[in-house]
Amino acid sequence: MNNIFTTSNLSINGIYYQDLKFKEGKITFITGPSGVGKSTLLKLFNGLVSPSAGEVYYLGSNIDQSETISLRQEVSLVSQELFLFDLSIEDNFKEFYSYRELPSPAPETMEKYLRLCCLDFPLAYNCSKMSGGERQRVYIGIFLSLMPKVLLLDEPTSALDSQNSNDIFENIFGFCKENKITLIVVSHDKLLADRFSEEQIELIKLDRR
Repeated sequence: MNNIFTTSNLSINGIYYQDLKFKEGKITFITGPSGVGKSTLLKLFNGLVSPSAGEVYYLGSNIDQSETISLRQEVSLVSQELFLFDLSIEDNFKEFYSYRELPSPAPETMEKYLRLCCLDFPLAYNCSKMSGGERQRVYIGIFLSLMPKVLLLDEPTSALDSQNSNDIFENIFGFCKENKITLIVVSHDKLLADRFSEEQIELIKLDRR
């Protein structure tokens, strides 16, 4: 099985990583104590930030050599700092698709991804009226609909209770496996990680190399 991400001598802003390998097509949870750079690692994989030293490789190529927009179309990051427009669910889908110069999905397609994320809102419902957890699920649904090669989720169930977390993640897990999407998740929920992960990578705190 190919590695989709590998790192070598990687560091950023005083955070130092052990050399890492993530397998293509797997559901991998990143674990470790606070301050070891879990969320930052996802941003490095997405090209949102650049390393201070060392390399990140995506499918064998150095991310620094990648075209940023193309990389982010293939490697989607759903961060904790989610962003939705104060518009309807339908208009949010359209805005994200317009940004990528893609035709808007059909209403039934949007509804499919809302159901996948356990949401039962009409498409005309304004996202500004939703709770944090509901907005988070709309955001995940939009990114799933874009069918990336890699989906990076940073604490995707932080605003949900345990039952909703399990229901939603079971759907996302099945969808990603069915569509051969590599899923990499940062989560402090050990029960969630133990239930759904195929691989777990624990980051450790390293001193300066």
